[in-house]
Amino acid sequence: MQTFQIDKSFLLNLQHYIKCSSRVKNPIDEYLEFLRVQKRYSARTVALYEDALVRYYIYVYGQEGTGKGNLHTLSPDKWLECLTSQIIRGFIAHLLGEEGVLARTANLHLSALSGYCKWLLFKGKLQENPAKAVPRPKESRRLPHFYRKDSLEEYLGQEFPSGYPEMRDRLIVMLIYATGMRRQEVVDLRDGMVDLHRKVFKIVGKGDKEREIPMIGALFEKISLYLQKRREEFDFDTGDAFFLTDKGAPLYLNFVNNAVKKELASLKGFEGKISPHVLRHSFATHLLNGGAELNSIKEVLGHSSLAATQVYTHNSFEQLKNIYLTAHPRAKKGG
Repeated sequence: MQTFQIDKSFLLNLQHYIKCSSRVKNPIDEYLEFLRVQKRYSARTVALYEDALVRYYIYVYGQEGTGKGNLHTLSPDKWLECLTSQIIRGFIAHLLGEEGVLARTANLHLSALSGYCKWLLFKGKLQENPAKAVPRPKESRRLPHFYRKDSLEEYLGQEFPSGYPEMRDRLIVMLIYATGMRRQEVVDLRDGMVDLHRKVFKIVGKGDKEREIPMIGALFEKISLYLQKRREEFDFDTGDAFFLTDKGAPLYLNFVNNAVKKELASLKGFEGKISPHVLRHSFATHLLNGGAELNSIKEVLGHSSLAATQVYTHNSFEQLKNIYLTAHPRAKKGG
């Protein structure tokens, strides 16, 4: 979150007042306690809410010309009367304009104010939630990162490992890129969900939504090798988890993260973040670039709506634009 250029002594003075003043019953302090105890928010989330609310009151006091020395004389009503749609709208405009924060940061502040006002409304201290009438700044949607197809093909063209840990980690990467599975779905994969006869994966995704994903031939061969190696590696009952740690236990989320990072970190062409989710993005983007229909990609990914899948069309357009700029004769001439 971007920081404000404000008088630090003023901020410390106000925060000290909020936490320690015995002369004024402060609603912010009560609300933060509500978030900690009733809502069971993490310390980090509570701190973000506190930061947003303190910044709002700093903005209000500045707008009203209230001196720093008057902070300790504020009445309880003073904390509430500044909570109006007009002032909140001005605060958001101030964040976006003078402070230059991103729309996402401004929306986080607006969400904190809305939650605070909603709580005050429930407590009977406000008649309505003024933050609800303030429009949210439009955020520019970040395009999902993806790996270059040639880089992945070079990686996948390497000789398949023979040792169990290396074979498992390589197969995790191959599986995510060949199916678009989520990290949690890889962890939850069970032997009964891998149908070698029909060559499909039976996946239970978000919201317990079931879907089937085809198993390509190259993946079928590697899975067969992996299962044989797994039987040789463990001479005890390991349950039905498809992927196992070196000690024969089911995988966990960070294990999948680390396996993907270890496999891809040293290869060229993998710029930016290395994660299972970027592999999933690569799967979807390469399918779309290869001519697959958007609805088909939606079903394979397990998206509940087409809107979540449509973001990949932007990646395809950007790629098409880059190809045009580098290859088209008119683009080269600049005319």
